[in-house]
Amino acid sequence: MLAAMGEASQKKKARLDNDSANKASTETDNANYKKEEEGDDQSDPPKMIYKFLKGLLKQWEQELAERPESVARSVAGRNESKTLKQCKDYIRPLFKLLKSRKLEDGLQFHLLKIVNFAKEGEFVKAHDAYMDVAIGRAAWPIGVTMVGIHARSGRAKIESSNVAHVMNSELQRKYLTSVKRLLSYAQKTRPDVDPSKKVA
Repeated sequence: MLAAMGEASQKKKARLDNDSANKASTETDNANYKKEEEGDDQSDPPKMIYKFLKGLLKQWEQELAERPESVARSVAGRNESKTLKQCKDYIRPLFKLLKSRKLEDGLQFHLLKIVNFAKEGEFVKAHDAYMDVAIGRAAWPIGVTMVGIHARSGRAKIESSNVAHVMNSELQRKYLTSVKRLLSYAQKTRPDVDPSKKVA
């Protein structure tokens, strides 16, 4: 009986030590994240985008690793783990493009806007920037587009900035989906942001 009580108190003490160690590591991570944020080089957009998205991915992975076993084995827990794995797989080509600095300018411009808005806590604006890059602002013609032989004035509005990038290839669709998932995760981890600046 005494041995069982002693074992229970040791487990409780170990759990308290573990909790305090986790809290200390979280505080250290937050301090490191702030230092990284302050050290961001505004003149190197690919590096800035890469660091922000990679940081969110690592933070999400760490959060899932720290879940209790019962939560991780539940249906919702397994689905979240699958989502993270899929997100990591889908975003890998984007990371390669950012590292080699071969990402096209239009896409880089929109991703930079998304990252900057997310850092400022302006998630509604970040979501709007995502929608711009995903479906664009191009005219979506319905029905007959060319009736006569003359070009219509509305055709001039279709430029490269209005093109829906997500429609260009399956690869882009996949990594932009991952960017959106990371954006949703970033929003969830920011309780300091006003609810009016978050996407419901």
